[in-house]
Amino acid sequence: MDDAPNGMWPHGRPYVGQVAERSRTVTREDIELFAQISGDRNPLHFDDEYAARTRFGGVVVQSGLITGILNWVCAEEIPGPGTVWIHTDWHLQAPVRPGDTITGRAEVLKVRDDKPITVVRTTVTRGDGVVSVDGTAVCYTFPQPDPLTADADAA
Repeated sequence: MDDAPNGMWPHGRPYVGQVAERSRTVTREDIELFAQISGDRNPLHFDDEYAARTRFGGVVVQSGLITGILNWVCAEEIPGPGTVWIHTDWHLQAPVRPGDTITGRAEVLKVRDDKPITVVRTTVTRGDGVVSVDGTAVCYTFPQPDPLTADADAA
């Protein structure tokens, strides 16, 4: 795809005010899998007795796992496939616990005309309505290869 302003968005140009959401329930298995990848074995995430004695009052989910739902929203919905973060500014406001259902939400605030860059407001909200994460992200969306051209190039 070319870099012309109308051709640079592989799945259509996002528009200001466009919103996408995805939800999932976080499990203890998710916490363990995230720890295997990240190495984050903080007792706040694993040790019920230790975590109960903290101001959180119990086990909490790793922040990287919580914000990971925003990757899902932005990479699959808006701006869409090929999207990576350029900058994030997130404020962690409330803990998420195993068993909580969280909803990641992205709302397009700005779309550049000269490059496939968007600014999105991002939130992660628990099932009880409490916002756990709030902030913004700047995204760059790479064009996806044309399957017909890619097949021809591979031959």
